[in-house]
Amino acid sequence: MSTLGRIGFRAGVAAFGATLAYVIVQILQVVGVLHFPLDEILIFGTSLCIVLPFVLEMVALHYSGPGEKRFWTHAALVFTTMYAVFATANYVIQLTTVIPAKLRGAADSVRVLEQTPHSLCWDFDAIAYISMGIAALAIMPALGDSAIERRVRIACIANAVATVLSGIVYFYPTYSNTLLLLGSPWGITAPLFMLFLGLALRARNAVGAA
Repeated sequence: MSTLGRIGFRAGVAAFGATLAYVIVQILQVVGVLHFPLDEILIFGTSLCIVLPFVLEMVALHYSGPGEKRFWTHAALVFTTMYAVFATANYVIQLTTVIPAKLRGAADSVRVLEQTPHSLCWDFDAIAYISMGIAALAIMPALGDSAIERRVRIACIANAVATVLSGIVYFYPTYSNTLLLLGSPWGITAPLFMLFLGLALRARNAVGAA
């Protein structure tokens, strides 16, 4: 396997693992197993861990694509960058500013930065994951006809649908845990998209591949 294939595959597996960890933590919070501050630390921490490997995975895809197909992967990189900027800004704010302030009893001083439904950072989160969904859609024309790349294409379509459902959760006028269930398919489609893409990059960049 080439270096590009190795990086893309490992980044895909890491992004898959971080996303799966986030989903598990989210479930544990909703059912009441995890409580503040551990729930928020783990949710924002695992979310932050998705960013770097996902960016590297998409960069690997861009540099493994031929000719004009790089237009689509370049477009995907633009939206991936949007995801990375908004997600990183949000999660760093929550982990280094909001949670410490809440722990020392100064929550009111950072209330505007707290990620609550329809807050500033809530919208940052929405923009981040909508951008990720658009990035997944953008790579579809750049995918080949191998079995694994067809699976990536199917996962991209499924993730696009899940992203629309998640958008409803983010922007519906009232929020509830019941409404959160509407966005739950993302917890399946996103990690599978990342894993399948990593596998596709490994296969595409295998030693001796055409």
